[in-house]
Amino acid sequence: MGRRIPQEKKQLQNIEIFDIAEEGKGVGRHEELVLFIEKAIPGDVVDVELQRKKKNFAEGRVTNINQASPYRIEPFCPHFGVCGGCKWQHMSYDAQLKFKQQSVDNALTRIGKVDTASMEEILGSAETTYYRNKLEYTFSNKRWLTNRDEEVLPEDLNALGFHVPGRFDKILDIDHCYLQQDPSNNIRNSVRDFAIENGMSFYDLRQHEGALRNLIIRTSSTGEVMVVVVFAYPEEGQVELMMNFIAEKFPEIASLLYIINQKRNDTIFDQDIHTFKGRDFIYEKMEGLKFKVGPKSFYQTNSAQAYELYKITRDFAELKGDELVYDLYTGAGTIANFVARQAKEVVGVEYVPTAIEDAKINSQINGINNTKFYAGDMKDVLTSEFIAAHGKPDVVITDPPRAGMHADVVNSILEMEAPKVVYVSCNAATQARDLEILAAKYDVVRIKPVDMFPQTQHVENVVLLKLR
Repeated sequence: MGRRIPQEKKQLQNIEIFDIAEEGKGVGRHEELVLFIEKAIPGDVVDVELQRKKKNFAEGRVTNINQASPYRIEPFCPHFGVCGGCKWQHMSYDAQLKFKQQSVDNALTRIGKVDTASMEEILGSAETTYYRNKLEYTFSNKRWLTNRDEEVLPEDLNALGFHVPGRFDKILDIDHCYLQQDPSNNIRNSVRDFAIENGMSFYDLRQHEGALRNLIIRTSSTGEVMVVVVFAYPEEGQVELMMNFIAEKFPEIASLLYIINQKRNDTIFDQDIHTFKGRDFIYEKMEGLKFKVGPKSFYQTNSAQAYELYKITRDFAELKGDELVYDLYTGAGTIANFVARQAKEVVGVEYVPTAIEDAKINSQINGINNTKFYAGDMKDVLTSEFIAAHGKPDVVITDPPRAGMHADVVNSILEMEAPKVVYVSCNAATQARDLEILAAKYDVVRIKPVDMFPQTQHVENVVLLKLR
């Protein structure tokens, strides 16, 4: 816990912002104290109110901008600053790319002791708004009130939107979201209005009651739309009422599904999916390949940029057609199937069994017969017996979650001694940690950051390692 800050020391004037932290906050300094300041940008000179203080650093917020950074622009979304998404939209896109490249460079050099001389320029996203193919909204009877709200009656506190940062039980009602293309906004607003007009109760997270809980909208590069309505405790007839309304108002929906989730948490992976209309999946397309995407499927949320990311991954792998490739953390086998045509065989391993079933189906529907997929914990599957049975790989592609690879998996890669390893990461810090271990046998020869998530501090990074 941070220390209480005396009232007279809470306000600081004319703080110069000289850097940006990994979590996207501006970095300043006051005497010996390092400051992490929300919504501050390098080049700003700001007044700051301190909110939390530790021994040698403090966190704060901007109270006044005395001199604006040349990187600063006007945010495009009226929800900016309250909603937890798109935290960098007050910064030009060129600046976002600059700082993302810098953050990857810093992590690799500082944590991984990697020579970044081989780093290539970051690949920006062609689309900086409306790029996400999946959004999940939450129903709540505890709407977050802003200074734009007048006096609000209790019956007007229903909301359908996103969680307010730091307030798990409060939801910001969203008018227009710039993250997902049409008809996403129209569907969300129509569902919310219909629910209110028909007296359907919105979920109360503290009391664990209410009819409507979540709304998941998926769109695809093929133009298909999936809508999943998650109910908690609907009254008789309410499920049919809502689902019929959506089906009639939005006949273009290819997959209309619902779930009854009465657990304490929102995860749907252990829930039964009910198909109300259409298929229980939609299709994504990439370079002539079709990928089946269900409500529980993982698929990169920026479809167009995922294609660019996978092209870079394939390019780094330098496949000639006779290689055995291991694809670790394969998910629904997107990368595995994407590179299969350029390889002799691809062996994919993934923790989630349903994802492995998706991977097998994706191979099937594309007529790909040189892939094998296995479900299980990576550190338990990737044994010397497994490698002996399937063969020593020529190339290892690994795309782990944010936590990076388990130490046992890193050691397995070292033991395999594949000539090439392509490491795709969404967290440069954990990637750097793993690279430092792999440095015992491997040299980093190529580095390429890729921006998958404009308006946020998140960045992907692809590294090619070669065996010494």
